[in-house]
Amino acid sequence: MTTKLILDCDPGHDDALAMMLALANPELDLLAVTTSAGNQTPEKTLNNAMRLLTLMHHQEIPVAGGNRTPLLKLLETAGNVHGKSGLDGAELPDPDFKVQDMTAIELMAKTLRASADPVTLVVTGPMTNAALFLRVYPELKAKISQIVFMGGAMGLGNWTPSVEFNIYVDPEAAKIVMNAGIPLVMAPLNVTHKAQILKPEIAALKQIQNPVAQAFNGLLNFFERYHEAPKWGFQGAPLHDPCTITWLLHPEWFQTAKMNVDVDTAGELTRGETVCDYYELTGKPKNTEVLLNIDREAFINLIMTSLKTFDNLQ
Repeated sequence: MTTKLILDCDPGHDDALAMMLALANPELDLLAVTTSAGNQTPEKTLNNAMRLLTLMHHQEIPVAGGNRTPLLKLLETAGNVHGKSGLDGAELPDPDFKVQDMTAIELMAKTLRASADPVTLVVTGPMTNAALFLRVYPELKAKISQIVFMGGAMGLGNWTPSVEFNIYVDPEAAKIVMNAGIPLVMAPLNVTHKAQILKPEIAALKQIQNPVAQAFNGLLNFFERYHEAPKWGFQGAPLHDPCTITWLLHPEWFQTAKMNVDVDTAGELTRGETVCDYYELTGKPKNTEVLLNIDREAFINLIMTSLKTFDNLQ
């Protein structure tokens, strides 16, 4: 039985890989793509999602753009990581299909109403769209089987000392989602920093002779350069967002722990920090399965084999 999913993303190099994995593996049925502002401005992330679907010949998947700003704060983007376009490093085709004439949350609602089965919502960007959806369409909450998201961390940050970027962009939205009573699976920096692709592995993508793999070789070469800074201590590039899709395909590759997770929205130094109750100190319900470790070699092999599925594109 396939897992039906909606991908809410802000492409972004690692969002692009997550989308590729969702399209390449028949165990998953990608019903819709919605975009948020985050890695780049809303116009660019929407265009990037459509460029990626055009590259991978999946123009049949409906796409809609979401809220242009976070719920309460000004938008901050990550152009220093993802470049001017949000997907620097490769020449991607212009979209050859039209965006849906509706907002992201309207497309989410339409997709959920049309599905006979519960749907997994995968969020690989800020949670603005997910939070708005839950507030505007509370009657459809039961149609979401789980929310699998990349964001947050236990004890470290990549944007401020203790805050991960996706949660930093819209902490109020993340707090709404995490307290909505929907089963959650969290891919924090603790696991995504272990999900690195090394330089020789990026180079190996060049040997896969299809346009999708060639594009990802260029994208990952660009993405890796940001992470070469000694302060990060990486040997390659951490592939954050694909951990969400990989967990759906192979949960056995991960070590996890169930705990309560909430978001600090008031701290002077910690606004956006995900507070993970590892030792059950608060007595609050365990609302989140947190991914803590990954079989990196199996993960990279999945990326390689998934890219080879595009060999027969016409």
